[in-house]
Amino acid sequence: MSDHPQPPPAAPVLPDAAAEAAALKAAASRSRRSFLITGALGLGGVLGWRWLDSRPTVDGIPGPLRKVLEFNTRLTNSYYENTRLAPEFAKSRAEKIRVNGRVGLGGGFDPAAWRLSVQGYAPAGTPARTQQFTIEQIRALPRTEQTTELKCIEGWSTIVTWAGVRLSDFLARYPLATRSGQPIANPNEPPADAAPYVGMQTPDKAYFVGLETASALHPQTLLCYEMNGQPLTAEHGAPLRLVTPLKYGVKHIKRIGTIAFTDARLADYWAKLGYDWSGGH
Repeated sequence: MSDHPQPPPAAPVLPDAAAEAAALKAAASRSRRSFLITGALGLGGVLGWRWLDSRPTVDGIPGPLRKVLEFNTRLTNSYYENTRLAPEFAKSRAEKIRVNGRVGLGGGFDPAAWRLSVQGYAPAGTPARTQQFTIEQIRALPRTEQTTELKCIEGWSTIVTWAGVRLSDFLARYPLATRSGQPIANPNEPPADAAPYVGMQTPDKAYFVGLETASALHPQTLLCYEMNGQPLTAEHGAPLRLVTPLKYGVKHIKRIGTIAFTDARLADYWAKLGYDWSGGH
């Protein structure tokens, strides 16, 4: 222990009255400024929303918002390539998929009477040629199996093993996507007279999707009839559904009834409700 006494603790330094008043004045000034800025931002938000809400709608949403979504579509299409593949996984990682989305799956459907109706791409001014196919005819084509991730636009995802026929293989066998009737032998280089767009509907026409033909020809786009080693069930789209893993699940139409190839971009169920038409990720 030291023999020297310890100095007493220093007394706290108290601000003088002038310094304390200045600090209070500065704090009050900051509070008023923050209040005014917050108020101005809130008023700007209200006025901006009122302006946006007053704009003419395009496909169910204000035009400026639709322009943003169309920009997203152009951006997605700018980096789309048929050689870009979704990741594939070991079959052991496949999971049971939740039932999600029942539009177009109403009662009164007879699977035994189901036929896939495909409206071909017709020359201008001529009626479209239409063919119908049974599930047996589709199953007779080369079978493709893949284990990919289904991504829902709601934010969840599931790894699923799908099996079916590549849509590109279907169109190589049944040349309905070109005006000349020429088959699409190479999906990466379709003929110049191939349709730019394809649309699909459920038999009751309640659910419908539109796709770029390039997406339809992607090697992982399937006309699917099996899921996780078992035939599709009714709630998952039996007898035939679409699987296209570079698109969100809203594009994976269940219970396909009609396919049509056209010049114009066709209507899409969720695009009409405010989502972007492309649906890619």
